[in-house]
Amino acid sequence: MKKLVSYTLAAMIIPMAVWAEDVDLDKLRDAVSKYKDVNVAMAEGYISPDNNCVSAEGEGLPPDLGAMGMHYIQPQLLKITGTDPRVDGMSTHTNWMQPSVLIYEPQADGSMELVAVENLVFLEAWNAAGKTDAPVLNGRGWDHMADDPGTPGDEAHGFAPHYDQHVWLFRENPMGELMPFNPNVTCEHHPS
Repeated sequence: MKKLVSYTLAAMIIPMAVWAEDVDLDKLRDAVSKYKDVNVAMAEGYISPDNNCVSAEGEGLPPDLGAMGMHYIQPQLLKITGTDPRVDGMSTHTNWMQPSVLIYEPQADGSMELVAVENLVFLEAWNAAGKTDAPVLNGRGWDHMADDPGTPGDEAHGFAPHYDQHVWLFRENPMGELMPFNPNVTCEHHPS
């Protein structure tokens, strides 16, 4: 549990003199509803780079935290510059009406259900743009993600150091609509 505490509290104690945005979640839900059909997302360039479903247990966290799901990224919005050894890019994209990541939960019938959206900015690009503090959405600082090689899980999920923020628009999250994991999401139907 120590790892979870540092993961979530770090985002909450960021100074408020930061880049902040308030977003009407009902308007956001309407704007991204078209992506409920994963084929629409793929037609607009979203891809699942590693076909991985992220669960808390898979990341070395308590299983009762649930999962995130499968991340479909939009390479142009993330300005991907490389994938080895980690996905890296030049993104400072924070437009919530066109999120850079869509998150799906695999279903028993093989279909994908849109559960959340996410934006991600790469730390190096963010700092190079003169932004030295984490972005804030609706009063919550985005999570700072960097892998700790001393743990079995990959805290950055295959990405270079970055800030990211999840928004659970289509699946209720008892921990909060802006938290990273959702106990009401599972990877149990992922083919791996």
